[in-house]
Amino acid sequence: MDLATLIGMIGSMAIIVTAMLLSGSLGMFVDVPSVLIVVVGSVFVVMMKFGLGQFLGAGKVAGKAFMFKLPDPAETIDEIVGLADEARKGGLLALEGKDVSSDFLQGGIQLLVDGHDPEVVKTLLSKDKDQTVERHEIGSNIFSALGDVAPAMGMIGTLVGLVAMLSNMDDPKSIGPAMAVALLTTLYGAMLANMIAIPISDKLSLRRAEEDMSKSLVIDALLAIQGGQNPRVIDSMLRNYLPASQRGSEEDG
Repeated sequence: MDLATLIGMIGSMAIIVTAMLLSGSLGMFVDVPSVLIVVVGSVFVVMMKFGLGQFLGAGKVAGKAFMFKLPDPAETIDEIVGLADEARKGGLLALEGKDVSSDFLQGGIQLLVDGHDPEVVKTLLSKDKDQTVERHEIGSNIFSALGDVAPAMGMIGTLVGLVAMLSNMDDPKSIGPAMAVALLTTLYGAMLANMIAIPISDKLSLRRAEEDMSKSLVIDALLAIQGGQNPRVIDSMLRNYLPASQRGSEEDG
């Protein structure tokens, strides 16, 4: 569970709802036509920008903004150095059946055990990494598009409300509902974009970078193990993936 995403979203929603309650009844901020224009309208517009499969898969990808945890890089490095030491002593076959922390690392070890050429190992693992990163990127782009479209749909709703209001100036009872649509669509568009879509898009971009780094680390490590590099050399090489402060503390230790 990513607490930053969860706390941030709940906290921002709570502040807005509290402000609404302090301003009067919460019901005065609920308008079904405004919801239809902004939320449903934005969804259909964004759907036009992507393939149906990509759009429907965005919800699953978005879950990684809340429920996603990569292995700790420092722990992964320690694990890989241990594997390198075993491979150096007993050969690559000594790694067969090893219980490791990730499926990606497990798949890479199996490629080494099966005796594939380094170029084949690098190509297969890089393709796996690239496909994963691409899924994150598409999900991020979909929510980024939603962040762009929602305020625009809010403005469209505002214009619809204003036209309805101006067309019925002789009927005072119709002015209130029309004005509500005009104002609430702008509010809904801003909330959908800035409190949901754009933060999720940015978090998925962060996830993409983290997973790219994590899998690149594994690929470099496996190729070094396959090449028979000394475990200490592998350890030193992989420490470059860590933040400078953590890298220094590890080296000192």
